[in-house]
Order: sequence, then structure tokens, then C-alpha cells
Amino acid sequence: MSELRLMAVHAHPDDESSKGAATTARYAAEGVRVMVVTLTGGERGDILNPAMDLPEVHGRISEVRRDEMAKAAEILGVEHHWLGFVDSGLPEGDPLPPLPDGCFALVPLAEPVSRLVRVIREFQPHVLTTYDENGGYPHPDHIRCHEVSVAAYEAAADYRLYPEAGTPWAVSKLYYNHGFLRQRMQLLQDEFAKNGQQGPFGKWLEHWDPDHDLFAKRVTTRVECSEYFSQRDDALRAHATQIDPKGDFFHAPIEWQQRLWPTEEFELARSRVPVNLPEDDLFTGIEK
Repeated sequence: MSELRLMAVHAHPDDESSKGAATTARYAAEGVRVMVVTLTGGERGDILNPAMDLPEVHGRISEVRRDEMAKAAEILGVEHHWLGFVDSGLPEGDPLPPLPDGCFALVPLAEPVSRLVRVIREFQPHVLTTYDENGGYPHPDHIRCHEVSVAAYEAAADYRLYPEAGTPWAVSKLYYNHGFLRQRMQLLQDEFAKNGQQGPFGKWLEHWDPDHDLFAKRVTTRVECSEYFSQRDDALRAHATQIDPKGDFFHAPIEWQQRLWPTEEFELARSRVPVNLPEDDLFTGIEK
């Protein structure tokens, strides 16, 4: 097969539009087959948009989130697959309450791994993207997404594992998303100040130690995708229950973002092909 294929594995609907979305939109527009795999239905996600905090939405949240995901996938130009697990929710309190019975984070690891292995072997991606060991942030489903994705990356290539899931397929490269970077946030906050405006990121930056910015320490790959920032934002807004269109994410003008930080960032975690770092393309080293 000559076509290139990219699989982006995410925990909940809306994650695909806030993490690496402009990159997936760019590759899809360039003719790469892109599949987003969503591990849970996002059923326990809070309604963060006041305009959608309605009884009729609460009463059919699973269906609403499926509809939102379909719209976002269409905007990004990607294929989509539900893995079929139940959102664990984000526990809050001290001490933290137990997770709900039957939720994704409590399901034995082999079950989601076997399902994802089947999807990998059917789609045969050359590149797989997911979250790092911290989940991007410590949501139990995000951490579990990391564990499942890494295990499936290894298992899909091993004929001894999950033989019922199809013919083995070796994914060439595994990446972690790194979109939440202090340096990027600081640049945008400084641009607000230069224009005599109060930027939205002050509280974030105040409590964020500059020495703990992942950009210098873990980013290996920067994909130029600024042409697709508007498409990314449209896909994010499609998740109307999760995204407040007046929220901080949308305050910085697209023109500033394109000029100051026109890339999305990734960490090459594993590779079965020779690499030279840094990179500017997830498919570097992969023969078409």
C-alpha cells in the first residue's frame, strides 16, 4: 500500500480537537488517511458551556457527545472509531472518591488493548499518536489511554499476542502529544501586554515553574500547521457541551498564533525506523 496512515488515540470526545488537531487536519488535507480512535464516550464530562447546561442535554449526554464527535471529525476531515468504554470521570476531593464501577480506568488492561490492537491491525497506521505517561494532565482516563496505546503499539506487531485480532502490523513510530507548553503560553500573554490588553493566561503562568516547561526537555518534533488553526478551533467548538466559545482558549487571535507559534509539538517515544532529531514531519523516515 502506498498511502500514508496516521492514528490518533484519545481518551474522550473533544480531546482530538484540543491536542494535535491542526496536525491531523493538515495531514488529512494532504491525502493522508487519518483515524481518530476515542476510547470512551465522554459520558461523565462536565458541561462547561453555560449555553448547553440544559435539562434536555443532561438527559441525553451520551447521544449529544456522539453527535458532537461526528461533527468534529467531519470538520477535521478524519475517520473515527469508538473503542466503546465508559468515561471514568475526574474524581475530586480529599481524599479522592473511588472511581465508578465498570469505568474505563478500572477495566483490566488486556481488554482495551485487545480492542485497540484489532483496530491497529485493520487500519495499519504508520504513525500512532497518544499521551505521555502523565496523560497530558492526570485524568485517570488519560493515563489509562497512555498505558493502552503503548501496550497496543507493541502488541499489534507481535503474532503471539491477540491472534484473534488479525494479522500483525508494526506501527513505525509512536508519538506523545505536547501541546500544553509554557513557552507558547508566555509568548501569547506577552503579545496581549504589547497590545495593551490583559491576557488570559496570567494565573496559569504565575503558578507554572519555567524550569518545568516540557518544550526544551521532551519535544522532538514540530509540525507546521498554522494554516489549519481555524479548522482546529471550529472542531473544538463543535464539542459545544465541553467548550465555552468565550473561554480562554479562543482569546488569542489566530493571526497572533500563526505568527508567534505556527507549529504543534510532539515527542517521538518509540520508532522502528531510523530517525534524525529534531524533526518537522511525523512521517520522516517512513517510505511511502
